[in-house]
Amino acid sequence: MSNKLRSAQLLVKCLEHEGVEYIFGIPGEENIAVMDALLDSPIKFIITRHEQAAAFMADVYGRLTGRAGVCMSTLGPGATNLVTGVADGNMDRAPLVAIAGQGATTRMHKESHQVLDLVNLFEPISKYSMQIREPEIVPEIVRKAFKFAQAEKPGAAFIDFPENIADMEVEDVAPLKVQSPLAPTAAVGKCRQVAELISKAKSPIIIAGNGIIRNGACEELVELAETISAPVATTFMAKGAIPSSHPLSLGTVGLKAHDLVAFGIDEADLVICIGYDMVEYDPAYWNPNHDKVIIRIDGTAAEVDRNYIVEAGVIGDLKDSMRRIAARCEREASPAMKNLRGKIVGMLNEHADDTEFPVKPQKIISDLREAMDPEDIVISDVGAHKMWMARMFQAERPNTCIISNGFASMGIALPGAIAAKLVYPERNILAVCGDSGFMMNNQEIETAVRLGLNITILIFNDNKYGLIEWHQMREYGRASHIDVTNPDFVMFAKSFGANGYKVERTEDLLDTIQTAMNDGGVSIIDCPVDYSENMKLTNRLKSLKSFDEE
Repeated sequence: MSNKLRSAQLLVKCLEHEGVEYIFGIPGEENIAVMDALLDSPIKFIITRHEQAAAFMADVYGRLTGRAGVCMSTLGPGATNLVTGVADGNMDRAPLVAIAGQGATTRMHKESHQVLDLVNLFEPISKYSMQIREPEIVPEIVRKAFKFAQAEKPGAAFIDFPENIADMEVEDVAPLKVQSPLAPTAAVGKCRQVAELISKAKSPIIIAGNGIIRNGACEELVELAETISAPVATTFMAKGAIPSSHPLSLGTVGLKAHDLVAFGIDEADLVICIGYDMVEYDPAYWNPNHDKVIIRIDGTAAEVDRNYIVEAGVIGDLKDSMRRIAARCEREASPAMKNLRGKIVGMLNEHADDTEFPVKPQKIISDLREAMDPEDIVISDVGAHKMWMARMFQAERPNTCIISNGFASMGIALPGAIAAKLVYPERNILAVCGDSGFMMNNQEIETAVRLGLNITILIFNDNKYGLIEWHQMREYGRASHIDVTNPDFVMFAKSFGANGYKVERTEDLLDTIQTAMNDGGVSIIDCPVDYSENMKLTNRLKSLKSFDEE
């Protein structure tokens, strides 16, 4: 009896050992050895209709589970189609492993059909990029890819697998042990220094980043905030790290405009950044004069930036660090910050009863929130609606509002919703898209229908690139080349075997969302949106001199 197997079989065996449940991708000529090996594996291969969508699915799977999502393509154009989703996952700190087939090593030294240097192509958008050049090194490369992808701060890893190597025989060796180092314990002296600065502060504020959610440290964040009576502003990617209904929640920071929550940072004499990456909200927007006293609590050292000079930092396990600091702090709440919270809550609810049509974005989000349970998940695409979702959607739980922010890729919502439903089949999953973002990966409706998933896609329809128009009007006062023509989305949905709904009156929106969520299949809601609200918001925020004016 032979104790040998093909390299592709060993690769699949290593993926099983890493706990991989799904691989998202498209079969091709140069990855057929892996596809054949998957027939004998418990790993489920999810066939997508575009490799970009496969990478987005792996991205969102990684964000929701903390385990690397896996996507796969063939060589050349298949691999280049992965690039946007891989870059998105890498910049948004989502653990992801991408695998691409490659031409045989016997033809890589010359001009050859569909052959590109994929290792160097993926190197700038990943934490690790490597080609498998010998069958014996498969276990090491797979283990290293997952170790890099899942280590704090997580990101993408890429494996290039030449077709002739995939078919070579190799000894049936065991995959390498899965292990990762424990986060270090924060230095006692640093915790004491930070606690002293917090205790002396008159008006501190916390900026909470996605690292808090990645590290499962949301309870510790709330405990620290309550102990030091400090309000919390979350980044787009940290929505739900503190419940929006909590009296210390100020909502979300991240808009370039000077929103109400930005006045809280203005008023603060100490900014406490926890699990925060600069890509989530550029410190140039909240510390333009380089005069803020900044404390940083994180698992790794701070990035270098002139607007982000740290007075004191704590490096270590986030849960442990926040507990240690909270135990050493004591201070009273700031009345001004309490007043700001009241202003923000009032702003969030001011359009809840609006009935004008087309529907205001604020009203769409209000009805969306009412229709959803706290544990339900919404995946926001990128566009003008993303700004409104980030600003106004009130998340009560971590990882219930997923927003692409670091790379900000259009087209993520529908593929992301498919991945989310696979992870949480018991929850309602909604994709919120602009019409243009939806059209970028609308082919994945077929994937969702084929898989028998119950997901809802809510389209903010304005027949244009609304976010670009918003920027153009703000900068130049006129729009340029942003109008598009859309299909009949109801008929489009039905052509795939999905359900389609068109909102004709604002009063019908809430019922339509609830009906779509409960109809047992894939549903698309076409909702006309009034984006004249975009410039109204811009002008309103420009006119504010303090939050007391609201």
